Amino acid sequence: MQAALQRTRGRAGAREVAVWDPLVRLIHWSLALAILLNATLVEDESMAHEWIGYAALGLVGLRLVWALVGPRHARFSSFPPSPVRAIGHLRAILAGDRSVHLSHNPLGALMVYNLWASVIAIGVTGHMMTTPAWFGVEWVEEAHEAIFAWLIFSVALHVAGVALESWRSGVNLARAMLNGRKTIPEGRDLP
Repeated sequence: MQAALQRTRGRAGAREVAVWDPLVRLIHWSLALAILLNATLVEDESMAHEWIGYAALGLVGLRLVWALVGPRHARFSSFPPSPVRAIGHLRAILAGDRSVHLSHNPLGALMVYNLWASVIAIGVTGHMMTTPAWFGVEWVEEAHEAIFAWLIFSVALHVAGVALESWRSGVNLARAMLNGRKTIPEGRDLP
């Protein structure tokens, strides 16, 4: 894995690694914008809300396909969902480990799958609410709202996790999602 690192003339001893390709970054920020718009600016019962929801669902679908055929760090194999690995990662953090993961760390991987599943569930219940068979069915609307509340809670946890992981590892993860490259401080191990 060390051979994949590309050295640059950034901070002394830091290594810069290309991680997130342009499509991953475009999907990430477009999905964040869609969630923000439907959560804050767009009326719940409007056509705009519906179309933004479909766009969010399409973005997740595209990302899932890209996780099968995209570059190495975008693939499912780079961040498999593993509660056991996530617990091990949490223990390592509590023990003072400051290793850097090139793709998502095990906790971040679980969050990504949670966010994708939540958007899919919101999209499915939202679509159900537009059909004659499910329109006005109370449990569908309640499920849609409850899953959306879960998504917003998860987004808050995701942002907090990014901030914590950036502080812990010394890698600015938000910047990496903007420019596609992680700058790994000197002395940080890669698992």
